[in-house]
Amino acid sequence: QVILVESGGGVVQAGDSLTLSCSMSGRSFTYNGMGWFRQAPGKGRELVATISWNGDRSEYADSVKGRFTISRNNAENTLYLQMRSLEPEDTAVYYCAASQYSSITMYEYQYTSWGQGTQVTVSS
Repeated sequence: QVILVESGGGVVQAGDSLTLSCSMSGRSFTYNGMGWFRQAPGKGRELVATISWNGDRSEYADSVKGRFTISRNNAENTLYLQMRSLEPEDTAVYYCAASQYSSITMYEYQYTSWGQGTQVTVSS
C-alpha cells in the first residue's frame, strides 16, 4: 500500500518560517517526480512546487517564488517544503503528491498518489 504522510504544519505568524515533510512508504518513489499542492478555504487545489526525480529541476507557483524551496532525500524517501516569509495568504491545507512521471509535473491529474494533508495557518 502506497502511503504519503505530511507533517510539520502548524500555526505561525506572518514572517515566520516552517518546513513541511512528506514521508513516503509502500514502495520507492525514487523515480517519481513529486509535488506540493495547497488548498485554501473556499478555493481549489493549486500546485505550489514540483521537483524532478533526482532533484535537478524544480518549478514554483509565482506566489511562492523566492520564499519556498522544494527538496527531496531519495535515500530516506522524504520530500520537503521549506517555507520562509510566510504570509496570511499561505494559509491552506498542504498536500504532497507523487507524479506518474519522473520529471517536474505541473498538472494535478498527472499525480497518482496523495497524502492526507497538513494544515498551515499564518496569522497576521
